[in-house]
Amino acid sequence: MGRFQRRFLFLLIAIALCLGAGTVGFTLIEGWPPFDAFYMTLTTITTVGYGEVHPLSQTGRIFNSFLIAFGVSTIFFGIGAMTQTIVELQLSEFFGKRRIKRMIDKLDKHYIVCGFGRVGRSAAAELQRAGAPLVVIDRNPDKIARAQRAGMLAVLGDSTQDETLVEAGIARAKGLVAVLATDSDNLFLILSAKVMNPPIAVAARVGEEQAEQKLRRAGAETVFSPYASAGHQLALSLLRPHVIEFLDIATKSVGLDVGLEQLQVTSGSEFAGKSLKQIQLRREQGVIVLAIRKANGEMMFNPPADALLVSGDFLVAMGEHDDLRALEAMLAGERV
Repeated sequence: MGRFQRRFLFLLIAIALCLGAGTVGFTLIEGWPPFDAFYMTLTTITTVGYGEVHPLSQTGRIFNSFLIAFGVSTIFFGIGAMTQTIVELQLSEFFGKRRIKRMIDKLDKHYIVCGFGRVGRSAAAELQRAGAPLVVIDRNPDKIARAQRAGMLAVLGDSTQDETLVEAGIARAKGLVAVLATDSDNLFLILSAKVMNPPIAVAARVGEEQAEQKLRRAGAETVFSPYASAGHQLALSLLRPHVIEFLDIATKSVGLDVGLEQLQVTSGSEFAGKSLKQIQLRREQGVIVLAIRKANGEMMFNPPADALLVSGDFLVAMGEHDDLRALEAMLAGERV
């Protein structure tokens, strides 16, 4: 329960106690009917000043004096506490937005996830797990709050509006995930993003197969159809269940500390210019090379032992996460 809710509940309990005590007191002291006693208590603690419902005795006036002091103080204290809480919430929200804006302004080569639905949450969680800086954009305040609770930077707004993309740092972003509700929104988003940052890499979710080519022409490098992919996975799970099991292990690390990663060979790496046989990655690093994407775009699956590694190549490798991180550093020319 938040601070605002606790204070509001405390105020309700205090007022209820005042009303209950006053009603019981007037009923017992003056012998009034319960409703008259309640009405007299209500007008007293709210300082309405309609006058006495019935003439009060000396004892009744003494009781009413204590009721005025306690009840009016409770009402004024409650109003002050609620006003303070509202002001604190407004200030907290204001300074919280400024803090988030400053943190986003410091980001560079980050990723932007537009849409925090089921697919967007999975994409953001995977980016977060990989340690990649990211910003979430959604127009639903509840989803923004959920992203912030997960430790993500989030912007409340419409991803199809240029000012929202600017707030998320689109000009400095490395990649964008477009998973809005409709294909038309994703198409508009991709066009806007490519105009504001032409080199940005875009991955988009598509609902209708007919829209896939439109999204690609708009600039999306990767277009993913969850429905087609789910159907393919379901069929494979029946026809080739062991293949699906392997893919789950490779892509989700189900039950094992194993991952699938792409690793770039740089010019400063000791492996540049050497063959797979010479560097013995499987024996020395505990990593299996499944494919090599050459600098010219050619994809070499199950590369032979004499395949040479040159600067700009990417290795698609599988292994334990620590081994993959160590190999990544070596390919980047760093000492391990």
